[in-house]
Amino acid sequence: MNTIRVCDSTVRKLSTGKENTLSFKEKLEVAKLLDKLCVDVIELDEIRSSKVDSLLIKSVVTAVKHSLIAVPVPLGADPSPTAAALGEADRFRLQVVAPGSSVRMEYVYHKKAAAIVDMVDSTVRACRNFTDDVELLIDDATRGDMGAISQIIGAALDAGATTVTFCDDAGTMLPEEFAAFLEDRLKAEPRLRDITWGVSCSDELSMADACVIAALCHGAGEIKASAYPVNTASLENVCRVIAGKGESFGVRTQVMTSSMRRTVGQINRFCVPDDTKPSFGFTGNVDAADETLTAHDSKEAVVSVAEKLGYILSDEDAGNVYDAFIKLASKKENVTAKELDAIVATAAMQVPAKYELENYITNTGSAITSMAHVKLKTKDESIEGISLGDGPIDAAFLAIEQITGRHYELDDFQIKAITEGKEAAAETIVKLRANGKVYSGRGLSTDIIGASVRAYLNAVNKVVYEEEL
Repeated sequence: MNTIRVCDSTVRKLSTGKENTLSFKEKLEVAKLLDKLCVDVIELDEIRSSKVDSLLIKSVVTAVKHSLIAVPVPLGADPSPTAAALGEADRFRLQVVAPGSSVRMEYVYHKKAAAIVDMVDSTVRACRNFTDDVELLIDDATRGDMGAISQIIGAALDAGATTVTFCDDAGTMLPEEFAAFLEDRLKAEPRLRDITWGVSCSDELSMADACVIAALCHGAGEIKASAYPVNTASLENVCRVIAGKGESFGVRTQVMTSSMRRTVGQINRFCVPDDTKPSFGFTGNVDAADETLTAHDSKEAVVSVAEKLGYILSDEDAGNVYDAFIKLASKKENVTAKELDAIVATAAMQVPAKYELENYITNTGSAITSMAHVKLKTKDESIEGISLGDGPIDAAFLAIEQITGRHYELDDFQIKAITEGKEAAAETIVKLRANGKVYSGRGLSTDIIGASVRAYLNAVNKVVYEEEL
């Protein structure tokens, strides 16, 4: 029985997609969920922005326990920055991506086949200086020139590549055609049988799952799939087929299929398009407004209502929210959806504050335009902003925008008294929309303006935290 390697491409695919991308935190959470499934390899995108992408790679490396992390090195590029980002991993993989078709060679790389072969040789050799796990990915292989592909594979193997992956980017082959293509490649380069070779299939004709299974039947040792539908083979479908029928064609995986559906569901909640979900916050669901909870409700029930409100909670955030919910529910008969909204704003995804409130002054009246003077502290520096506005709260928000140099759309603003009397405490929830996402902040003070400023600043800090990662 051959134990094949399963490689998930979700994070890499959603790092460059036009319709959907993941935030830094979402990429990290998805990688941790895939690691819990015991996926053999998790693919990340190549380093494009050295600071952010290197930090992501380092963060994923420290977060995962079982999976191997694979990162592409552009053809002809120096692999040392990528290897440095992966340096804390016990083991890692560098991927060298080469064009298989003449169209990609000439129009994407502006090179002839001979030059591509030389670049593959030098890049693989450079990668071998940092790891003995180097993968060659042949893009658009099924539409490529067979002679050129053979030369590319030969150069990669001579240079020390240990895995070769054929990518069917067109996705126009039926399973039988794809199997025949693979057999031709094995005949042309017999050394492929001595290493691990694998496949990555486009789902253009909804045949990716079937083509991957056909490849396994013909000796593939690694497959690429995705937990989220990104025009490739489905991780859930392929692993379910292997679990049910793998013995008949002699393969198995180490993936935890027993928890596959639940984990894929969690991953999909992170991966829904940006215009329908936030990373910290709320999209809003009017049907959730009538929901009530009691101290007898389970953690799952509380998380379910939070999801109806539009929140996507990590396991850690869900635990914090539930703990805060229990404290409140123990003191009153029912907890409303609005109260849960405030709990999430307070307990979920708290971040280090880049900006801290030092003081503020507001002037308002029937005969003057409202004005606010706000002083914030960032690191060891105090910064002041003065602004006019339609009321003292608007003026204070505009003063903060002046200080931070950032403008965010105010998505929601709620004020309520939580105690009675002349010195009643006010609770304020502010929701800001930035880059298609909503970030919530909470403020508490006996002064409504103070509560509002603190809530606004709390939300701003969350946006800034994610933008600067």
